[in-house]
Amino acid sequence: MTGPVLAIDQGTSGTKALVICPVRGVIGSGFAAVRPRYLPGGRVEVAPFELLNSVVEAGRAALAAAGEPVVAVGLANQGETVLAWDPASGEPLTDAIVWQDRRAEPLCAELAPHAAWLRETTGLPLDPYFAAPKMAWIRRHLTREGVVTTSDVWLVHRLTGAFVTDAATAGRTQLLDLETVRWSDAALGAFDLSGERLPEIVDADTRVGTTTAFGPEVPLTGLLVDQQAALLAQRVTEPGAAKCTYGTGAFLLAQSGPLPRRSASGLVGCVAWRIAGRTDYCLDGQVYTAASAVRWLTDLGVVSGAEDIDTVGGGVADCGGVTFVPALAGLAAPWWRGDLRGSVTGLGLDTTAGHLVRALCDGIAAQVAELADAVAGDLGAPLTSLRVDGGLTRSALLMQAQADLLRIPVEVSALPDVTALGVGAVARLGLDPSLTVHEAVPEWKPAAVYEPRCDAGQAAERRARFRTAVSAMLGDGPA
Repeated sequence: MTGPVLAIDQGTSGTKALVICPVRGVIGSGFAAVRPRYLPGGRVEVAPFELLNSVVEAGRAALAAAGEPVVAVGLANQGETVLAWDPASGEPLTDAIVWQDRRAEPLCAELAPHAAWLRETTGLPLDPYFAAPKMAWIRRHLTREGVVTTSDVWLVHRLTGAFVTDAATAGRTQLLDLETVRWSDAALGAFDLSGERLPEIVDADTRVGTTTAFGPEVPLTGLLVDQQAALLAQRVTEPGAAKCTYGTGAFLLAQSGPLPRRSASGLVGCVAWRIAGRTDYCLDGQVYTAASAVRWLTDLGVVSGAEDIDTVGGGVADCGGVTFVPALAGLAAPWWRGDLRGSVTGLGLDTTAGHLVRALCDGIAAQVAELADAVAGDLGAPLTSLRVDGGLTRSALLMQAQADLLRIPVEVSALPDVTALGVGAVARLGLDPSLTVHEAVPEWKPAAVYEPRCDAGQAAERRARFRTAVSAMLGDGPA
């Protein structure tokens, strides 16, 4: 039995680190905040060294809390956040452009004639959410110097000197051929990125080098993009199962097996992970604003924070006729209309803060339910349950709304920080190739299961109100 591993989840609003023992579970944790800058024009940036410093700070805090050494490190990353940097010195040449950033929209509009074959090749729709449009924007507007990569490549280089990315993160760029799991020359050409020096694509369970950033030298043996790490940690390893993470946004992923699948329902087809040379694929749908919508309500003074959702929303019986489409950073899957903004309709003089909170819960849950329907359409069978994690799963009001609108049980993870747990599992696999995935991944035990409470007619009515509001935003329904 190997010793503890340090598992690090470098996220949008902070970095969480866990020291995980194969016998005792989590024996130490650390956190360091990250503060992206939200700028006019849909721009979202963060200083690269803020990302790196948060990784080191959180990792060292977790090790200090555990009080014992680790045998390996795993690193999960944000996925679509990009920057340019000097590969000789490791110095950033730009700020990091965060996955939420929309500045590459005009560039995507230019490339619209290529959208169909890019989606067929890479599995991804043409949208500024993904890395390649941002990379192309940096090359066009900021610098032609150095390399331009996703943030994980720079972090790993700073930690170990290696120049690599894992297959799942590469699959979030729109530069990866889904069939071959190699960089696509055609996609690079479309984005005017031909000739760029790109990182080597490695398995998630690869020993990429060693680092002394956290103290004594230790190998880095696990790399995986955040949502796929959460998918693995929740043991969603067979086709037909799905998980949703409720963080800054909400992200629903469904395992689709060993063959790449292109969605006919507006989802993203991408690599789930490549472990021990075997590639698994998944279908992926995004809700751009979940906790960030709660933060917006907090800034307006409607609630004092996410912990206030159930108190304020629980003061009323329902939404009071209010419908909230929380597209505060645009609509993602299955609509892909990043240019749209949110709407609140049905307001009256009797509308209270509680009604707004309830309507937000319904709005988030309805978007996730649309994604679940799309998964069912693509896979040819409905989901039987949804495994969920993330900070907003602490809201019983939101989780009950989710079960009601999905009409299936919602199983809440008993283990917080599942992204870190997932990358900790691949770090263990990278250290000990004799382990199986099921031996490396924690056992699945839900802390709570929410069963649907409202009847099918009420659920259909709530979803119909949401769809009507979305149709009005899309311009194909009554305003």
